[in-house]
Amino acid sequence: MSGRNPYIDTPAAEPPKKSYSIRFTGEEAGGEMTVKVDPEHLPSKHEGEPGSILQAALGAGIEIDHACGGVCACSTCHVIVEEGLDTCPPASDAEEDMLDLAPDLTPRSRLACQTIPNGEKNLVVRIPGWKRNLVRENH
Repeated sequence: MSGRNPYIDTPAAEPPKKSYSIRFTGEEAGGEMTVKVDPEHLPSKHEGEPGSILQAALGAGIEIDHACGGVCACSTCHVIVEEGLDTCPPASDAEEDMLDLAPDLTPRSRLACQTIPNGEKNLVVRIPGWKRNLVRENH
């Protein structure tokens, strides 16, 4: 599945133009892990928008829960962009609606499947340890 929800009309964000790194922190990242993102070799076999934080994480073996397949239809890929948020486009209305369902929101909260940094700065992204995945919890 790609990062597009066919029922939501949102403009595609531009992929990054420069190489940058994302330092992932939190239990899901195994404590801390830095991933180098090269715009010439973006992961393409994973879910989420092309060039998204979710794709970078999954391409590096960091498992961020994404129950909807990365199409902005849940909030399980909620992350907190602690540094470098200004290099990401603003959240769409659809992303904001899904973020309303995420626990422990902060002003820096985003959905990893929809957030595409432009590469102007390195990022620090915290993966919260507690998520609400109703699909997994009901089985």
